[in-house]
Amino acid sequence: MSSLAPLSGTLGTRRAAHLLRRTSFRFTKQRVDLLAGMTAANAVAALLNPPPLLQPQPLYDDSATPTIEATPWINPVGSPYPAGVLTTEDFKLRPWLLSWWLSEAYEDTSALHKMMFFMHQYNVTTLTTSRTTNYFDYLSLLRWGALGNWRKMVTKMILDNTMLIYLNNNTNTAANPQENFAREFLELFTIGKGPQIGPGDYTNYTEEDIAQAAKVFTGCRTKTDRSIVDAETGLPKGFFQASIHNWTEKKFSTHFQDLTIPAVTVAAQKTVAKMEEEINLFVNRVFDQPETAKNFCRRLYRYFVNEKITAEIETDIIVPLATTFKNGNFEVKPVLEQLLKSKHFFGEDNTSSVENILGGMIRTPLDLAYQSISMFGIAIPDAATNPQGRYRFFTQGVSTRMLGQAGMNVLQPSDVAGYPAFYQSPDFSHLWFNSSSIIARYKLSAMLLSGKFTIGSNTNGSLGIKLDIAPWVKNSGFFIDPSDPQHLVERLLEYMLPKQVDAARFEYFYNTIFLNNLPPYDWTYEWDNYVATNNATEVKIALERLINAIMYSQEYQTV
Repeated sequence: MSSLAPLSGTLGTRRAAHLLRRTSFRFTKQRVDLLAGMTAANAVAALLNPPPLLQPQPLYDDSATPTIEATPWINPVGSPYPAGVLTTEDFKLRPWLLSWWLSEAYEDTSALHKMMFFMHQYNVTTLTTSRTTNYFDYLSLLRWGALGNWRKMVTKMILDNTMLIYLNNNTNTAANPQENFAREFLELFTIGKGPQIGPGDYTNYTEEDIAQAAKVFTGCRTKTDRSIVDAETGLPKGFFQASIHNWTEKKFSTHFQDLTIPAVTVAAQKTVAKMEEEINLFVNRVFDQPETAKNFCRRLYRYFVNEKITAEIETDIIVPLATTFKNGNFEVKPVLEQLLKSKHFFGEDNTSSVENILGGMIRTPLDLAYQSISMFGIAIPDAATNPQGRYRFFTQGVSTRMLGQAGMNVLQPSDVAGYPAFYQSPDFSHLWFNSSSIIARYKLSAMLLSGKFTIGSNTNGSLGIKLDIAPWVKNSGFFIDPSDPQHLVERLLEYMLPKQVDAARFEYFYNTIFLNNLPPYDWTYEWDNYVATNNATEVKIALERLINAIMYSQEYQTV
């Protein structure tokens, strides 16, 4: 039987590492060790308490000048760009916004950016949709709602300027109906489609419900100059225009208990306030349906725990989570806390799928890259003193090579449903690992150890970071005694792999790979010689051989 009962006792290293890998892009030994001494409840609470952003907004540094401008380019309201400072070619700012988000995701020691990406997956827009500043506002809305109230965030997404353009709801008027946003609001953002049970009937709504919802959403307009601000979030938004709203009757199916929104015929009543009333009536009815909370919790489960939802998981995990969610007025944190501190999350209940939890999913390219870089503590260019270097690392090194070549164009999914590996049954995360992406995944260790791009154009170009493996082993504090080869291999496998390996697998990494079938004292001699002479030639060969083997392994590709 699967169980949401809280895990008792302190976590220990293996469970703390599992929790951190699943919830944060930043994975360090220090963070694992800190969480290892906590209970599951305290560890989860710490992860749901995000630190402030390193930089509250993107900076722009003109590469054509030798000076470091590092110019902020988001004004609260009014003109988005400081006059006379920045390029008027908006497309040049897009990679700066991308590098900023990637930078903040890397620095975040909490679950916030992981949850932002979850919300982005199910409320997708792309970086190229609208003005770059509007996309900054979209990301800010995701951050506002990621650990907050889901119903509020989804409702505020209706007037997000980027979303209005992306799903064409800015063109949805009484005279020219446009159903794109209404369709995705139901199918992707909230209740989900469900199996088809009849002509135009998808279990949770009908095609006619989409048409009626589109009428409710008519009259939403963009305000891309950012001059209208939401009072609750403090973020720029679009606006409602009553004159182009559809004021006819909206009648929904039995899936929404035959909700009817009466026609408005009196001109004086055709107001923005009345538009908002109609939208709230419809949104509230959508969220009243039990399936809406269940749909969210299934997505959350697939994102953090496992992709396979059996009848047992549905009954024992999804339904209770959905009850918590709905009873808590759709606050996200209580649901996350209940799931992440449970015995089930750590694979320590009696569920039939326990073997599929630890190491049960393929790591996304973003998880793989960031958790590798952070675990080795590799220094990246400083945001204040070297903004160009940091920008280049995150755009060319991370976005183009580590992610793009591995099939993950962050913030630019090719489909309105998001990134296929998060939703496409039955393969799900296995879609990250295919013939077109495998090379980039296996090139990651070569990139880090060489400090070169190694894949794509200009393979010898500087990555901007480098893992100098021998000094890291010597000085990182990761090891108690690096001269002991068994301890060294055990410690790396304990932190780098999601599950403990069996004796034969350990022997492979230890004897075949690391020692190269030589006696252990050979390593001890070479290490002591390195410490005495600072000549790392010999120890570097063995260490790089081991790191490559671990990062190439099927276990390291999983989470």
